[in-house]
Amino acid sequence: MADQMTKRLELPKDLMFGAAIITVTGRSDLMVENYKGILEYRQDKIRLSLKQGQVEITGEQLKIEYYTSEDMRITGRIDRVEYGM
Repeated sequence: MADQMTKRLELPKDLMFGAAIITVTGRSDLMVENYKGILEYRQDKIRLSLKQGQVEITGEQLKIEYYTSEDMRITGRIDRVEYGM
């Protein structure tokens, strides 16, 4: 129902549902918007809580460059981005 309303009103899903937006640039830069929290933070793995599930970023020399209550930037060698519930 809400999904149909979003389509009719042409509203972005991130605004209506708080959906995460993940933007990967190359293999070394990742931006996350609308995340809920940091569940795990290591050089080889960063796991984040989203409104609908989790996301796990794996690689080498991963680093959270900055984060606010709304977005975050992760750098390093990104090998994989995996979603889970």
